[in-house]
Amino acid sequence: MRIIAGEFKGRRLRSPEDRRVRPTSDKVKEAVFSMLSPYLYDSTAADLFAGTGSLGLEAISRGARRVYFSDRDRRSIALIRDNVAHCRAEDRSVILCSDFRDALRRFCEPIDIVFLDPPYDSGFLTDALKEISDGGILSDGAVVVAEHAAGESLPETFGKLTKVKSKKYGKIGITVYENAAEAEAEE
Repeated sequence: MRIIAGEFKGRRLRSPEDRRVRPTSDKVKEAVFSMLSPYLYDSTAADLFAGTGSLGLEAISRGARRVYFSDRDRRSIALIRDNVAHCRAEDRSVILCSDFRDALRRFCEPIDIVFLDPPYDSGFLTDALKEISDGGILSDGAVVVAEHAAGESLPETFGKLTKVKSKKYGKIGITVYENAAEAEAEE
C-alpha cells in the first residue's frame, strides 16, 4: 500500500499483518481521488473507519489542509500514527481513537470531504450517513465518499446528502454524495 500522487507520492504505508483491516486498493483510491480533485486543495477532511489512514494521507498528499482520522481499534490507531509520522504529516492530522459517532462530535471545524469505509455488512455505513447528514458538520457543497460492497445499493438522497456518482470496481462500490444544504438555502 502506497501514496499514489502528490507530496508523499510513492511512500509505502504500513498495513496490518492480519485481515482485520481491508485497505482500499490503489485502483479504487486513484478513481476516488480523480473524482475528488476539484474538492481537495485546502480542504478539511475526515477519514472515518480509517484503518491505516491511507485515504486521509492521500488527501493530505494532494493538498488537503487538515484530516481528522478516526478509528475505534487501538491497533489501527497505532498504524495511523506510524503512517502519519512516516509522511511527516503530524501538523495536518488529528487522530481520534473513537467510534464514528463520538468523532463527529469532536470535529472543531466544518468538514469538506468525508471518507467512509466501514466493515462491509456492519450496518455502520447507513448509520454514519444519517449522523453526518443530521450532524451539521459539513461545509456547503461538502462531499461524502462511501466505500461499500458492489452489490449494496445506496439511496439517491440521504437527508441533506444527494448522490452525485456511483461506480463499481470489481467487488467494491463507491458512492459519492454532496451536501445539498447550499441548494436548500437558495430556494
